[in-house]
Amino acid sequence: MGAENLNTAVLRRLSAFLTRATVEDAGALADFLASTMALTSEQKLKVLEAADVIIRMDIVSDAITTKVGTVQLSNKISNDITSKLSKQQREMILRQQLKAIQEELGEGKDANEKDGADDLAARLEAAKLPPDANKIAQNELKRLRGMHPTQAEYHVCRTYLETLSEIPWSKSTVDNLDANTIARARAQLDGDHYGLEIVKKRLLEYLAVLRLKQSRLTEASQSMALVPARSFPADKLMSDTTDPSQKAPQVANANTSALLGKAPIILLVGPPGVGKTSLARSIADTLNRKFYRISLGGVRDEAEIRGHRRTYVGAMPGLIVQGLRKVGVNNPVFLLDEIDKLSGNNFHGDPSAAMLEVLDPEQNHTFNDHYVNIPIDLSKTLFIATANSLDTIPAPLLDRMEVIQLPGYTYLEKTEIASRYLLPKQVKANGLQPEDISVSKDVIMHIATMYTREAGVRNLEREIASICRGKAVEYAQYLDSKKKDSPVSYNPVVTFDDLVKYLGPEKYDAELATEDGVFGRIGVVTGLAYMGSGNGGIMLIEATSMPGTGQLKLTGKLGDVIKESAMISYSWVKANAYHLGLADKDSADISKGIDVHIHAPAGAVPKDGPSAGVAITLALVSLFSKRRVPVDIAMTGEMTLRGRVLPVGGIKEKVLGAHRAGVKTIILPIRNKKDVESDMPEEIVSSLEFVYVKNIWEVFSKIWNMSQEPVIQSNL
Repeated sequence: MGAENLNTAVLRRLSAFLTRATVEDAGALADFLASTMALTSEQKLKVLEAADVIIRMDIVSDAITTKVGTVQLSNKISNDITSKLSKQQREMILRQQLKAIQEELGEGKDANEKDGADDLAARLEAAKLPPDANKIAQNELKRLRGMHPTQAEYHVCRTYLETLSEIPWSKSTVDNLDANTIARARAQLDGDHYGLEIVKKRLLEYLAVLRLKQSRLTEASQSMALVPARSFPADKLMSDTTDPSQKAPQVANANTSALLGKAPIILLVGPPGVGKTSLARSIADTLNRKFYRISLGGVRDEAEIRGHRRTYVGAMPGLIVQGLRKVGVNNPVFLLDEIDKLSGNNFHGDPSAAMLEVLDPEQNHTFNDHYVNIPIDLSKTLFIATANSLDTIPAPLLDRMEVIQLPGYTYLEKTEIASRYLLPKQVKANGLQPEDISVSKDVIMHIATMYTREAGVRNLEREIASICRGKAVEYAQYLDSKKKDSPVSYNPVVTFDDLVKYLGPEKYDAELATEDGVFGRIGVVTGLAYMGSGNGGIMLIEATSMPGTGQLKLTGKLGDVIKESAMISYSWVKANAYHLGLADKDSADISKGIDVHIHAPAGAVPKDGPSAGVAITLALVSLFSKRRVPVDIAMTGEMTLRGRVLPVGGIKEKVLGAHRAGVKTIILPIRNKKDVESDMPEEIVSSLEFVYVKNIWEVFSKIWNMSQEPVIQSNL
C-alpha cells in the first residue's frame, strides 16, 4: 500500500475513532497515535513502559509537537529556496523537465529545427570560409544544435551564423579584361561623362595595370602547368624546410598574391553637381563589378562603421559588412559618399578613425568588424570616396587616399553636357519625344550664363526641366486642340524670347563693372577670388582717400590674412612712392594729412587669403597716381614687402570665373604658369591673354608701360 493510501486510511480510522471516543478512551488514542507516528525505538519503549495514561499522553504529545515543528521548518526552508531561484533558473529546470518528458515520450527535437541547422551548415560550407572563420563557425553551429529554439541565445547565435554564411568570403565577379578593355572603357566613360579627363586617365591606368597583371598570371599558370607534378608530404609543406624544391607551392601562391595587388583608394574632390557619384557608377559598369553606395554624411557613431559587439541587444554588422552582404561579392566598387561630412570625435567614438583601417591598403586585408569578429579581406574592393572639400577630412585619413580634383565646368562644357545628357534626360522625364522640343546650344549657353552661377550642372538641369515642363503644357494643349474644331499651333523650337516666359527674368547680370567704360575708375581694380565649393569669380578692390591722419581703413568683412596683405601693400607703396613718381623726394610721406580707405564690395560675404595683395597694391598706386586700370584686366597673387609676387591657389576656379565675367587679360604669378598649362581647358586658354609676372613692377609695366626701377625696387 502506498504512502498516500496509508495516510488516507489512517485519517479515516482516526476520524471514526474520534467521533465515538470518550475520556476513558484517552489511553487508546495515545496508543493509536504512537503506532501511526514515525517514533524512534526508544520513544516506543517509553510509551509501552508507561502504565499511567497521563504519562503516555505527555510522551505522545511531545513527539507530535516535535514532528509538527520539523515539518514547519522544512516547509519554511523549501519556500525560501524556491523564492531565491531566479527566473532563468526556473526556466532551465522547466526546460530540462520538458526535455526529459519529450525523451521519455520519444519525441525529441522538432524536425524543422533539425532541417534549419542542417541547411545553415550547408550554407556555411558553400560560403567557403577561411580556416579560422570556419573553425569559429563550426563551434557556433555546435552550440546552436545544443540549444532549444525558445532560448534567447539561440536566435543570437543563429543570426550570427547566417551573417557569416552571407558574407562573400570567396565569391567575386570576373573583371571584363580582354584585348579591347582599354578601348571599351574609354568609349563607355566618354559616353557617360563629358570632360573629367583626369579621372578617366587614372581609371584607364588602373585597367591597364589589371590587364597586364592578368596576362602575367596567365603566363605564370601556363609555365607551372609545364612543370612535372611532384608529391609534397604534408609534414614538408608545414615545416620550415630550407630545401627550395620543397617550398615550390608556397612560392607560387606568394607570387600570385603579389601579382593580384591591391585596389586603389580614390578620393574625388569637387563642388556639388560635377558628377562625382555618377562617375563612380560608370567605373563599376566599366569594370563589370557590383556597385554599392554608402552615405557617410552625418554618421556619428563608430559602431556604424565597425559594427556592434554581439553582447549588445540588437547588435548588427557595420556598413562595410552590410554592403558586402548586399552585393554578394568580395570585389565590388564601394562609393563612400560625402566622406567630408563624417562627424568628428564624440562620446559615440570617432567614425573617421574607424575608416582608417578600411581605407588603408596595408591593413584592410584583415579588416575586423566588431560583430563578425573575424578578419575580412577588403583589399579586392575598389573604394571611391567623394567630398566637396578637404578641409574637414582628418589628415591621417586623407593621407590614405589618392586625391583627384574635379574642378567646375566651363560654360562650353556645360553647354555640351546639357545638349548631350541633360536635355534628352529631361525630355524623356517630362513625357516628350526628341522631335517635340528643340533647344539650340546658344540658348543653353544663355541659360548657363544668365540663369545659373554654379560649378556643377544641377541648377542648369533644373532650368532645362522647367523649359521642358512648359513645352509639355503647350504640347498637351496642342494635342487636345486637334480633337476640337479650333486647333492651336505648336512650335517645338525654344528661342531667347521664350526664356522669360519659362524661366522668368534673368537672375544674374554681367559681373564686370563697365558703367565707367572699359578703362574703369581711379582706385578700382579687378581682382580674382576663390569662393569655395569649386567656384571662382572676380572681386573688385576699391580705394579712396580723404583728409585725415594717415590711417588705413579696411572694410568688406575682411579676414586677418587679407588685412595683413593690405597693410603690406600700403607699406610698400609708401616706401617706394619716390620711385613710383608719387613723391618729389625719397623721404616724402604720401599719406601725410590723409586717410586711405580700402573696400571689397559684397560686404556681407566673408573674404580672406593673401591672393589679393597684387590687386590692392595696384589700387593704391592707381589712387595716388590718378591712373585708371582697365576693367577687363584681372589679377591675383600674393605681395611681399620686397615687391615679389608669390603663387596662390585656386587658379583654375579663378580663371574660369574671370572668363565667365568677360575678362580679357589675366595677370598671374610666374610660378602659377604650370597650373594654366596643365589644368586649364584649351578653349579657355585660347580665349584669354595670360601675363606671368615675378614682381609688382612687371604688373605696372603691363598696365601703364611703367619702366621698372633699375637699381632699387624697395627701401625696406
